[in-house]
Parts: sequence; structure tokens; C-alpha cells
Amino acid sequence: MASEVSEVVRVDGVVKDFRPGFGLRVKRVLHGISFDVKRGEIFGFVGPNGAGKTTTLKILMGLIRASDGRAEILGSDVRETDFRKHVGFLPENPYFYDFLTGREILRFYAKLSGVPAASREARVETLLEWVGLADAADARLRTYSKGMLQRTGIAQALVHDPDVIFLDEPMSGLDPIGRMEIRNLILRLRGEGKTVFMNTHILSDVEMLCDRVAVIVHGRIRYEGRIESLASEDGRMSELVVAGIAPDIAQRVEEEMQGELRGHGERIAIRIREKDVGDALQLVLSSGADVLSVTPERAKLEDIFMTAVEADQRDAAGDGAATETGGEAVR
Repeated sequence: MASEVSEVVRVDGVVKDFRPGFGLRVKRVLHGISFDVKRGEIFGFVGPNGAGKTTTLKILMGLIRASDGRAEILGSDVRETDFRKHVGFLPENPYFYDFLTGREILRFYAKLSGVPAASREARVETLLEWVGLADAADARLRTYSKGMLQRTGIAQALVHDPDVIFLDEPMSGLDPIGRMEIRNLILRLRGEGKTVFMNTHILSDVEMLCDRVAVIVHGRIRYEGRIESLASEDGRMSELVVAGIAPDIAQRVEEEMQGELRGHGERIAIRIREKDVGDALQLVLSSGADVLSVTPERAKLEDIFMTAVEADQRDAAGDGAATETGGEAVR
């Protein structure tokens, strides 16, 4: 089953309403979101606090049910159970029996997940090495730091060698060395053909790891795709570093092409729209100046993230304050 589906995760028009208290009011948390995750990729699901990231993940894990729409993993509806033997899951706040040791808890989860007895011990030892807990494997979990417990949670998500792994805030509580080790582990999983769905608000980790990303704000998907493709052609920028450019030529680049000039003296950096690079190069070279480098700027996820938040704020302002229609709170 797991090898037949190219889209490992498919979310189609998923709505989630909660009914706080005992009244008739309904709070809509997810507004018909849709996205998909392809086999063998690392997918980043990012958004501000309260955007609906964890609610979406709980629906995918079958912990809560969607009010409308459909969600599938490995071609199966998330309300089914058989496919879950192919899924690993790290919750945002994992809880463990703290009287057990790191090695014992992984043995417990390996047995619970159906790992054959003959290979169970080797799998546990491998995972302890992967997450950097081999030296602390026989210490009780009550003595573990938050970062060590997070590593334990990642190990339990992988103990049965799943095809798709869902990680809710996997870098939470980790120091810089721990984050680097877990990043390397996630890349190792992709190298083995696994699919990783990573729910996080640490944008730098998403930029370093993820093949594609979806940005959710107030329960709506604002962007989905590769980070590089999310910047429009008009918005893509490049930096030209030039030497010996005449003041009048620099002024033309600045005024006619909206170039941003930095530096002074012999070397000047010019930040310019990608579509104007050819004209700028022709002008600079024809004037006798030297072009030292041309560097396209990579789209920054932080910029995309802030653009999504600002777009949501504009939409909210256009709609006015949140209104209630038929008992439903709408944003």
C-alpha cells in the first residue's frame, strides 16, 4: 500500500469548527484548507501561533475529526487505522513513563509498534545512536532534560521504520548541537526515501531542510510550494558588485532601474530586480566599469511568512471586525 501512492498526504477542503462552552456559537479554526505532500520530500508546515498547525496535524493523526473536507495519508482516509503502521508521529509535548530508562521506553514502543523481537534490540540501539542518547540510554527519563526528552520522542516516532513521519515542533528544547544533529537525521530520512512532514515556527530550519512549504495564517493556506518559486518574477532580486563605476552611470542605475546602491569608493554593491540585470550589466560594462560578481538573491522564507501575515491582516481589515452569521464566528 505504502509504495503505490505518489502523494503521501492529501488535504482537500478541510474545515474544523469548535464549539466553545455550551452555547450555539461556533469557532472556525480551519477554513477549507487544501495541500498535498509528495513522496520522499521534507514538507514544512509553518504559521504563527494559533494559525491551525497543530489542529491540522491532529486531524491527520486521527486525534480529532474534521468538520468537513477530506484528508488522506498513503491513499487512506485518516479515519481508517490499518495504514498507521506506516506512520510515525512526534507530538508537540510528548509524555513518557519517567520511571523507565531511554532504552526501556524505546523497547516498549518497539514492541507496541510490532517490531519483530529478532530485530528489536538492534533497532533500539541504532536509534539511540541516531538521536545522540547512547551515553544516556540507561538513565531514567525523569533525569532527562527537555532536549533529551525531545530526542527520545523523535526516536519513538522512528522505532518501527515508518514510511512517513510527522514531527510537531521537532527542534523544541534542543540546543544548537542538538538541532544540527536532528537536522542531519531528518536529511538522512529523506535520503532513505522517507517522507517528513515538519510542523514548526523555526523558519531557519525550514529553509535549510524543506523541499516545499505551506504557510497557514488564521486557518487559511496563504502560500504553498517551493520557497524559491514563491517570490514573483518581479520581486526577485540580484546583487551586482562593480568596481570603477562612474557617478553618472551609478545614478542612472539607481533612478532608471530602481537600483539600491551600497558602499562607496572603488567597490559598490547594487541590489536590483532580476529582470533588470541584463540592462544594468550592459550599461555598466559599456561605461568601462568592471563587474566583479552577480548573485541572485534566494527568496527568504521570513519575507514570504510576513507577506502571508500581512495579506491576512489586509483581508481581515477589508472584512471589518469578525462577524457572527448563523452562530458561526467568521474571520
